[in-house]
Amino acid sequence: MTEEKDNTILRRQTGTTIPSKRRKKKKLRKLPFVILIIVVLLIAMITYVVHGYQSGMKYAQEHAKDIKIHKFNGAVKNDGKITVLMLGADQANGGKSRTDSIMVVQYDYIKKKMKMMSIMRDIYAEIPGYDKYKINAAYSLGGPELLRQTLNKNLGINPEYYAVIDFTGFEKMIDELEPNGVPIDVEKDMSENIEVSLKKGHHRLNGKELLGYARFRHDPEGDFGRVRRQQQVMQTLKKELITPSTIVKLPKVAGILRGYINTDMPNSAIFQTGLSFGIRGDKNVETLTVPLKNSYQNINTNNDGSALDIDKEKNKKAIESFLKDKK
Repeated sequence: MTEEKDNTILRRQTGTTIPSKRRKKKKLRKLPFVILIIVVLLIAMITYVVHGYQSGMKYAQEHAKDIKIHKFNGAVKNDGKITVLMLGADQANGGKSRTDSIMVVQYDYIKKKMKMMSIMRDIYAEIPGYDKYKINAAYSLGGPELLRQTLNKNLGINPEYYAVIDFTGFEKMIDELEPNGVPIDVEKDMSENIEVSLKKGHHRLNGKELLGYARFRHDPEGDFGRVRRQQQVMQTLKKELITPSTIVKLPKVAGILRGYINTDMPNSAIFQTGLSFGIRGDKNVETLTVPLKNSYQNINTNNDGSALDIDKEKNKKAIESFLKDKK
């Protein structure tokens, strides 16, 4: 009795009271409504995402070519990272596919960091089962798998998955994402072999124009200038993707792009990576260009014209350090 009295005095002194049964009942009555609102919001969000994605997929199915998935023997490493060989594809003379750009993109699920490595297509490389050619010839000779073998043999790069992005799909994605164009500082007048005419200055470029800007290489910088511009475009798109006005369009854009991408990545890996990077990821994407400065020389070859003869060991060490966070 005395202990109960002491507790009552203590509660009065501290200003605390025992919640009444009535208050508890009120809270319990409100709980189902709160849960219902959360469930309704989740259903609405899922419905919106699924509808947008399916709408984009439907558009791509109506306009894109049939996509054949290639054999690809990239080894899954289970190291908390995903590494994807990303290729920009075009149709060369005679309909033979070639790669206009070669990139390796890595996302670290643990550190929430993305890295992007650009590989010069003019690197003179040993292609397994063939002679030495420019490295992008591996794709025309044996698809993504032969290019993977070539990258592994010459540079020690062994991606888990591949993704070939059709140029038409890239254009459609940009036009859906930013109907008014993507802001880019065009560094010079450009027109040769890109099917558009661009003027120096700050402009908002539509899909076709942005693709032309990223592909331009007819200046003294050649392929190095093109790779630098491709990285500039990727960094700009990364910023655009996280603005409120574009986030709501992402489900449809993802559907359009998925319909134009030839990839062996499972949908689960695509969604997991996209959500992780979009919601929690470090938006500062690290980049590397291969070959490194002062690690190559320009040469003329008998079978493939002008090419880059690189210091393989120096570039291999830099690539390993970049991908594995070695200092």
